[in-house]
Amino acid sequence: MLDKTFDPKTAEPRLYAAWEASGAFAPTDDPAAEPFSIVIPPPNVTGSLHIGHALNNTLQDVLIRFERMRGKAALWLPGTDHAGIATQMVVERQLAAQGNQSRRDLGREDFVAKVWEWKAQSGGTIVNQLKRLGASCDWSRERFTLDEGLSAAVRKVFVQLYKEKLLYRDKRLVNWDPHFQTAISDLEVEQREVEGHFWHFAYPLEDGSGEIVVATTRPETMLGDVAVAVHPTDERYQHLIGKCVRLPIVNRPVPIVADEYADPEKGSGAVKITPAHDFNDFAVGKRHNLPLISVFDDFAKINDNAPPEYRGLDRFEARKKVVETFEALGLLRGIEKTRHVVPHGDRSGVVVEPYLTDQWYVAADVLAQPAIKAVEEGATVFVPRHWEKTYFEWMRNIQPWCVSRQLWWGHRIPAWYGPDGKVFVEETEDEARRQARELYGRDVDLRQDEDVLDTWFSSGLWPFSTLGWPEKTDDLRRFYPTHTLVTGFDIIFFWVARMMMQGIHFTGEVPFKRVFINALVRDASGAKMSKSKGNVMDPLELVDEFGADALRFTLTAMSGQARDIKLAKPRIEGYRNFGTKLWNATRFCQMNGCARAEGFDPAAVKAPLNRWIVGETARTAQAVTAALADCGFDEAANQLYRFIWNRFCDWYVELAKPLLNGADAAAKAETQATTAWVLDVVLKLLHPVMPYITEELWAQTADLGAPRGHDGFLMTARWPDLGPELIDPAADAEIGLIIEAISEGRSVRAELNVPNSARPSLLIVEAGEAQRRVLDAAAPLIAQLLRVAEVKSVDAAPEGSIPYVVEGVTLALPVAEFIDLAAERARLAKEVAGLAADIDRTAKKLGNPDFVARAPEEVVEENRERLADAEAAKAKLESALARLTAAG
Repeated sequence: MLDKTFDPKTAEPRLYAAWEASGAFAPTDDPAAEPFSIVIPPPNVTGSLHIGHALNNTLQDVLIRFERMRGKAALWLPGTDHAGIATQMVVERQLAAQGNQSRRDLGREDFVAKVWEWKAQSGGTIVNQLKRLGASCDWSRERFTLDEGLSAAVRKVFVQLYKEKLLYRDKRLVNWDPHFQTAISDLEVEQREVEGHFWHFAYPLEDGSGEIVVATTRPETMLGDVAVAVHPTDERYQHLIGKCVRLPIVNRPVPIVADEYADPEKGSGAVKITPAHDFNDFAVGKRHNLPLISVFDDFAKINDNAPPEYRGLDRFEARKKVVETFEALGLLRGIEKTRHVVPHGDRSGVVVEPYLTDQWYVAADVLAQPAIKAVEEGATVFVPRHWEKTYFEWMRNIQPWCVSRQLWWGHRIPAWYGPDGKVFVEETEDEARRQARELYGRDVDLRQDEDVLDTWFSSGLWPFSTLGWPEKTDDLRRFYPTHTLVTGFDIIFFWVARMMMQGIHFTGEVPFKRVFINALVRDASGAKMSKSKGNVMDPLELVDEFGADALRFTLTAMSGQARDIKLAKPRIEGYRNFGTKLWNATRFCQMNGCARAEGFDPAAVKAPLNRWIVGETARTAQAVTAALADCGFDEAANQLYRFIWNRFCDWYVELAKPLLNGADAAAKAETQATTAWVLDVVLKLLHPVMPYITEELWAQTADLGAPRGHDGFLMTARWPDLGPELIDPAADAEIGLIIEAISEGRSVRAELNVPNSARPSLLIVEAGEAQRRVLDAAAPLIAQLLRVAEVKSVDAAPEGSIPYVVEGVTLALPVAEFIDLAAERARLAKEVAGLAADIDRTAKKLGNPDFVARAPEEVVEENRERLADAEAAKAKLESALARLTAAG
């Protein structure tokens, strides 16, 4: 017999260890099995599980468990990303905290050795946390972006792209993090709104005839100004185009150029141009062939391209000095306070600078074309489909991809430089030396490029490098292309696009057939979770409190394709109660002798109640199967919830009690066998979402029935394939009538505040002959469940009765003796009026364009939900009021 409750704290680690030890996470060896593969979005090796990871990995696990049970060769391939900046930062901080040498004091080789030490000791944290969540990855295939095989793939790709002239070295602007002294990707830039100033400065015309006023939030960059731009149609400056102003702080003449970048409606209409320190200015400089003067060094200090008095100053010290100098010269025309967005390094927290430097670039515009075509033609499909627009907008406007980083932890760029700067790009140093020997006619010293590759470069190869590419492995042949990628919308550009471009280019096939973009998890009010707001929910704490199953079901049930998830503890607690409901129902089955019957055929059951539950089970199995196959995770979970809680645990169990306790032995045996069969199907359908409690129930009920119940794990059991032939419309109508009569009667009682102790009669006023027979036969059960004195037929309902109609049958509850009809009418009318006022206020607010445009997204959504809830409540109360009015 089952224990009274399920204890996830003891069951979950025990069950997971058994699953893992059994090898059940690996795909079947059956060559006839259809492959179904997913590669995990590799979490950073420095990471720990956050709520976004919990959602993303829960959905992947639901899919892989579902397809595994469907008999497919299901592979969920795990691994972690070396996370260049993040890992280097962690180890540098650890060294500092321990009082050890800095990275630069240690030197590259010793520092990298320290990072590998850290990785061996602490780099597996998130893997163990994923296991706590129930992730059924094939850990025997776990990969790391710096492991030997993936490193070989990275070198091959780099060299091939270089030799195809799709990878090159160029001097361009990058996002530069002065703390780490490296280029960083757009994804690693955090746009923060800060308090700042617009300084308005006068640039005197070189001929002494006047001045042009420009404004800037970054006066320190004026040291690198090379032009002033005005709009070609701005009449104020037509006569100045082609002339020069003199930059006072460096005494350098700079031209006035006509360019549409200058906005006549903004400020003075004239804008300073510093191509080496601003992305827009860089484009202007290219159009006008302007020089590039960089005034910063790697630490964002002023370099030797500035006057001596500025050299060596920090950029913000230089800013202050520039302003003071202009003021002293009488050229400061005003200071205006402003709030503006400033880019910061997401890990360093310092202001990022556009910085002119030599970097390695990939010709992403060339690689993007086949990747665009693949989505246009449906080779890869986004779910929801509207994310394809985001993908196309990015890919059709893609810029050269900067792939080099000035770090020590990562894939070192396979490029070696000869004594004259000649570069040799090869997969190995030996090959580079051979090439150099051919060129120079002798052995020469070669220097390897100091930079490493952007982590997105290696993770962009993830779907095929993890399967053994460039070797033609069995895994690569069997599981590539992968089937489904589950990921967040924020890395469509940085990861999905990279994988599409590189996957098609190097394998000739798309890396995945479907991309499911999961939602964002917000707090209960709809606000984005952040540590600064203090509203972050730790998934591991939630697992400790409620169990992994409850968290998984919550995330799955709320993961609708068109909305974000508002996560609140009461919802998780509610789904924990759902698991408890199933546990208790299983105990009920055990106590009532519900066991598997050898040769049981669900299509052959005779009792209407059993035919009805068999049909409901088949209908649910079909709906859940279709939903999961289409990534309709929320629909699958909600179908399961409605069936298990409402149909099986509530209605079927209650309606089956007379059969289980009755004198008809055949009916009792059939009901016991039917119940056991339904429970088995329920456990299978629910398993992908709630694997722990279902596996425990499967094991605990294994010995119920003939010949030995079932063998093996539930996770490897066959998925139910139930056809429409099991659905019986006659049984549906019969049992549906009984359920609706009770349900609607309960609603009437609740709406009108009829006391629980009251026992009115249930009157059958109008009904067909067959329907009347059904209600008469079920009268004792209806009376018990609806808490009425009797069920009887009448020609007409007496005054004071509340009528209601179900399935074309008119029923009535005479309640006048139990409630004050007039008082209830007044109460309902007052509540309807209150809701109407609330609806009016909320509708006006939502009808105000300013409110919708300016209010936070979560506030607008909250008001929309409040309006919908109020309208539904008002409609329900109006229906109850109409019933009362009809009662007299």
